Amino acid sequence: MRFKKLLLLVVISGIAWASVPDSQPIALKPNMEQRFASNLATKFLTNWHYKSTRLDNLLSSDIFEGYLKLLDPNLSYFLATDIAAFERFRDGLDDALRHSDLTPAYDIFNVYADRVRQRVAYARELLKQPFDFTVDEEYVFDRSESDWVASQAELDDIWRKRVKNDYLRLKLAGKEDEAIVETLDERYENLDRRIGELNSEDIFQLFMNAFAQAIEPHTAYMSPRSSENFEISMKLSLEGIGALLGRENEYTSIASIVTGGPADRDGRLQAGDRVIAVGQGRQGKMVDVIGWRVDDVVDLIRGPKDTVVRLEVLPEDAGIDGPSSVIDIVRNEVKLEEQAAKSRVIEVSRENGALVKVGVIDLPVFYLDFNGRAMNTPDYRSSTRDVRRLINEMKADGVEGIVMDLRNNGGGSLLEATTLTGLFIDQGPVVQVRNSSGRISTEEDTDAGMAWDGPMAVLVNRYSASASEIFAAAIQDYGRGLIIGETTFGKGTVQSLVDLDDYGRSETPSMGQLKITMAQFFRVNGGSTQNKGVIPDIKFPSAGDPEDYGERSLDNALPWTRIEPAEYDAADDLSRLLAVTDFRYQGRTAEDQEFDWLLNDIDEFNRNNDDHSVSLLETARRTEMEEREAKRKAREEQREKIGPLLDGDSVITSLDDVEGADRDDNEDEDEDDRPDLLLRESARIVADMIELDDEGLLQSQLAILEANSHSESVN
Repeated sequence: MRFKKLLLLVVISGIAWASVPDSQPIALKPNMEQRFASNLATKFLTNWHYKSTRLDNLLSSDIFEGYLKLLDPNLSYFLATDIAAFERFRDGLDDALRHSDLTPAYDIFNVYADRVRQRVAYARELLKQPFDFTVDEEYVFDRSESDWVASQAELDDIWRKRVKNDYLRLKLAGKEDEAIVETLDERYENLDRRIGELNSEDIFQLFMNAFAQAIEPHTAYMSPRSSENFEISMKLSLEGIGALLGRENEYTSIASIVTGGPADRDGRLQAGDRVIAVGQGRQGKMVDVIGWRVDDVVDLIRGPKDTVVRLEVLPEDAGIDGPSSVIDIVRNEVKLEEQAAKSRVIEVSRENGALVKVGVIDLPVFYLDFNGRAMNTPDYRSSTRDVRRLINEMKADGVEGIVMDLRNNGGGSLLEATTLTGLFIDQGPVVQVRNSSGRISTEEDTDAGMAWDGPMAVLVNRYSASASEIFAAAIQDYGRGLIIGETTFGKGTVQSLVDLDDYGRSETPSMGQLKITMAQFFRVNGGSTQNKGVIPDIKFPSAGDPEDYGERSLDNALPWTRIEPAEYDAADDLSRLLAVTDFRYQGRTAEDQEFDWLLNDIDEFNRNNDDHSVSLLETARRTEMEEREAKRKAREEQREKIGPLLDGDSVITSLDDVEGADRDDNEDEDEDDRPDLLLRESARIVADMIELDDEGLLQSQLAILEANSHSESVN
């Protein structure tokens, strides 16, 4: 069973730490409040969940496996003999949960705590002797698919290589030997200290999450502290950098960037990056956080508004030895204005030199001021209202096509997904919702007419989820536009929060909350957005195997399924238009230098994606670093020769700039000087759609396409 980093986000990010005087081993035990909470949670999870669930030996075995992987995801602490001793619990956790018996979870954890202390002591001893980096050997950094280690000697060798690799990575980063030893000794000591600081509530949360996620990955238990953090994140009032953190083996990773937050506005921090150190202020000491629990890293990153936090990060596509970079971000609040829809205009050059204006609407989230709407406040904010206004402004400016940019849009209001779709269709159903009892309801656009009836495309990626998928699927099913980009995340489920304290006896919050999946979304054509996501009409290059990303990569995810289609009238059949636009896209990008570099990077990533080991030979690692740096410099030099504009297209960053706009393609970008290839190409595709609106031209282009296809088949 493989636990992906997104799956671990909810599970581990809520762990709290209790302050204790020292790290002396203490056998943790459950308390009566936790026993009562487990009884309530068990009833809700087995009776209320959308997925019919039986608390039996099969589920018990899944809980058992999941709990072990949550404790030791990289199989670096437990021995095979430990696992054999735990086997007595495999088929009995269902009975234990029925009787509110949490003893097995705590017995397993107490053994785990002992094993961590043993590993830490061994690692710190290794630092007292030199390492030989001329020995040609490898360190396997990802053991998640390996077997449990059979002997102490084998585990010692794994840890010897782990410590050696930790040392070499810092050595390659330019640190002196004394500083390396000090950094690593502190890192390993922190592991020991943190295991001693865990309390009974932490263990309860881990075990209950193993239970919840053995059912379905978006179902989770949140302790009182985690519930508080969840409420803060939902209100977006937290002063920090605006990033959600997860866990990837020993690293804290960036699970997602909150749109409109400081990290998003800065632009340098990306989802998938790994945080290896955190510093306070411009000059504060960088604190190594490798091996830290996520909540502790969160506490370091949080801070008062207008203060600086520095993060040392390894980019997602970098190896474990870097190169790393330090990013300084000024803490602030996430503001609604920063999440509001924004527009820009891209002028695309045609072959005859004429320019066509394509409008781009960037929608980070489907937002709605629920209170303002309920009170009928005249100027309440909503994504639909804002997009309608932007469309009207672009119409006045002579825009002939629109790109809806939903990349990294994780969803939001279901009502907004419905009403926003209504801006682009006449009337009809938008999404079907089936609840746990099997009842199907339909969300519909009841307003006649369209705010925009011209050519359009929806740009999505693997992080477009939930409400974004509802919108994209409806546009695709109605034939109102082309979907461009990557296959979307595939989250087609609805969750509800259950506060266990509402069913308890205490007046103070003490039992936490359950997040339970209660319903599933279905497209108007009857298919689900769950698991498969929305498959684009025109696929852009994408790194990695699609099966390794999104919902389909998560254990116990609900499968794709379908129901009866809703009654709806498609606006158009875009199959002929799609054939020509896709052919033109393929031809353009085949001769584009930036796309060629992108494809080369993707090929390199895919070749190395299944490589879970790294050389411990210093000369080999240095050679790899030098090759990466040479490649980066060569591209920078070639970009300077090519110039900022690769095709003569221009970008108008706002409608206020339309008069006399003379900006280049990069002026609206952050410090990364690479052009937004995918947005630029999306605008070109929409420009093709505008041109091919001429039926005669479309027919002639189809004839050329068919002739080329026939010629290729003959050859």
